[in-house]
Amino acid sequence: MSLINVTNLTFAYEGSYDNIFENVSFQIDTDWKLGFTGRNGRGKTTFLNILLGRYEYTGTISANVTFEYFPYEVQEQENFTIDIIREISPNSADWEIIKELSLLDIDDDVLYRQFYTLSKGEQNKVLIAAMFLKENSFLLIDEPTNHLDAEAREKLSNYLRKKKGFILISHDRSFLDNCIDHILSINKADIEIQKGNFSTWWENKERQDSFEIAENEKLKKDISRLSKSARRTSNWSDEVEKSKKGTTNSGSKLDKGYVGHKAAKMMKRSKSIENRQQAAIEEKSKLLKNIESSDGLKISQLAYHKNELVELKNVSIFYGKTMVCKDVGFNIEQGDRIALKGKNGTGKSSIIKLICGEDINYTGTFRKVSELRISYVSQDTSHLKGNLTDYAFDNNIDESIFKATLRKLDFSRIQFEKDMSSFSGGQKKKVLIAKSLCEKAHLHIWDEPLNFIDIISRMQIEELLLEYSPTMLFVEHDSEFCKNVATKFYEL
Repeated sequence: MSLINVTNLTFAYEGSYDNIFENVSFQIDTDWKLGFTGRNGRGKTTFLNILLGRYEYTGTISANVTFEYFPYEVQEQENFTIDIIREISPNSADWEIIKELSLLDIDDDVLYRQFYTLSKGEQNKVLIAAMFLKENSFLLIDEPTNHLDAEAREKLSNYLRKKKGFILISHDRSFLDNCIDHILSINKADIEIQKGNFSTWWENKERQDSFEIAENEKLKKDISRLSKSARRTSNWSDEVEKSKKGTTNSGSKLDKGYVGHKAAKMMKRSKSIENRQQAAIEEKSKLLKNIESSDGLKISQLAYHKNELVELKNVSIFYGKTMVCKDVGFNIEQGDRIALKGKNGTGKSSIIKLICGEDINYTGTFRKVSELRISYVSQDTSHLKGNLTDYAFDNNIDESIFKATLRKLDFSRIQFEKDMSSFSGGQKKKVLIAKSLCEKAHLHIWDEPLNFIDIISRMQIEELLLEYSPTMLFVEHDSEFCKNVATKFYEL
């Protein structure tokens, strides 16, 4: 066991006036299984890059471990898997490698296959196993679940539960709950560490938020009362001060010493109330700093005059002579929220492309109603570039509603001035979701919409879909989201 000490860490990107971190200090035990959470753009990946020595910063970071970053970039994908593993962990014996792979349910025959022939899930698991084999290493694991199906996520989570000594960025609640014992959270105003998993951290946060909101309401009432009292006392004092040169109602002269003494007491009391008021204001200013903005989202879906929108019956899809799925059959009716399930490579995205109107080679029966308007969110965000104003215009959506939706998804106003190519992965995905929410459509089709999206935004989107009940077909591997949102499941 050793400690990673972060002291007075301050960092800002070159040319930026905003600090990502400012005088941040905390300690991490290298035996912890540390989940790392926070809304998109708060600096999670930035902090990992700082630990890796990729950015200059002020403050100090001391550690007696070597930091290893996942995803690991494999340069020579044509090499055998065993050679890739030895490149990462050259001192590992064959039996150690085979044992580590078995913990992830990976057969040792992958060792003598070229790395590029492995599935994305197999590649991820091989690389993480290789990194844990490396001695005196502390792993920085950055969103390993993206594009992994539910079964692969569960195996990876069970594997990590048996390990220690890592920081894990993930936005999958079930995944985090299963394999971590501490949470590092980047909040709006600070960074904190708590013992426990994501669910215990979230319960504590909700409890603290509720307490602060209640305290805030009480303080607002106190401040209002104190302000009125201060004004009234100030008026009393002014009246008494003015009366020093006056007379009594009976016409006799006032005792100026007495009046002066009374005015001084009034002034003192007024000052005391003013000080109490200021203290209350200062106390109030300490509250609500970490309460996340999660205003309700809206979606405006068009109604169609027929109930059934799409029908697939015995549909098989081919790429060349390769069949990617066989005998697919389901209907989409208005009000359905259908989760399309299945392992990677079973044809989920191909089914979506067929429904969206792409030229796909298929057999069987496929029908959709005429003039069906579909709003589509793709997995890919690489095409996003330029500014948000032009993007809204090019996609024929209302700019003000589009940007208001992004604000609700925790975009700062300064983001509106930036080129989309500089956005984080989660921010780019939010652009696609906000666009979809602004489009007038009969059917929303979302293909892995939550990749890189932070947990609080996922909860906002869940609440939206439950409140408005739009007709949807979606592919998503976040089991908690699917359980909460889907009205039907179809597994390929």
